[in-house]
Formats: sequence, structure tokens, C-alpha cells
Amino acid sequence: MKISFTNYKDNDKTEVLEMMTSFNKMEGYEFDPIGREKNLLEFTSNESLGRLYVIKLQQQTIGYLVLAFGFSFEYKGRDAFIDEFYIKPAYRNKGIGGSTLDFIASESKKLGIQALHLEVEPHNVHANKLYLSKGYRSNNRKLMTKTI
Repeated sequence: MKISFTNYKDNDKTEVLEMMTSFNKMEGYEFDPIGREKNLLEFTSNESLGRLYVIKLQQQTIGYLVLAFGFSFEYKGRDAFIDEFYIKPAYRNKGIGGSTLDFIASESKKLGIQALHLEVEPHNVHANKLYLSKGYRSNNRKLMTKTI
């Protein structure tokens, strides 16, 4: 399988928004298509916020990953949060997720990122297994969020 990763470009917008819709529906998250498109434009037009990578199999778009930058004194500098990671259902459990995480680790090192963070739903057994196999560990904390 010839997997490649490209930085988001404007011509990826329609496919990425469709996958974002599927991702949010699959997880039961609220989804505002107009707000999502606005955020996509803001995020992808400002490299200081992070990167959106499009995952391709032989030039066909099969997924995406959003890497949002932050900063942490605990982790000694720049860190990043894998905010969204989606692979179309037909391409799951084929090693693509692992290849994507390897790519992100390599890219993160080039970007000077000291630590990568992510969330995973407890019911997503395959993803939990994958993340553990790639060196992600629970820090025995619970992510808490307040919307403003």
C-alpha cells in the first residue's frame, strides 16, 4: 500500500469537510457545518496554529489528521494535540493508522514538538490498542473542558 501524507490545500476542502461530518456523526459529537468550514479556513490559513494533514492511498483521499500546536512548561516547550484523526471505514485496521502515527511523530520532531497528546473514546478498542502500541500512555489525568 502506497500511503502518502500531504499538507491541506484549498482543493481538499470538500473531501475534508465530508470526512469531518462523518467523524463527528460516528462519535455522536455536535457538528455545525458552517462553523466547521469557518474554523477550517482559519486553522489552515495560519501555520502558527498547527497543521492539517490529508492521508492518501495512491492519490485517493482516505483520511485526515489535525495537529494543533500548544506550549507546555511541563513538557519543556512546544507540544501538540492530535485534535482529530479520521480514516474512512473501508481503510481501517490495515496498518494505515499506525503509519500515520509514525509520520506524525517524525513530523513533530521536525517541528520542535516535545510532546504529543490525544484523546480516545473508551469504546474505541482498536484505537486504544493502536495508541498504546505506538507509545502513548495514560497520565492518569482526566481531560476536562469548559466552553466559553
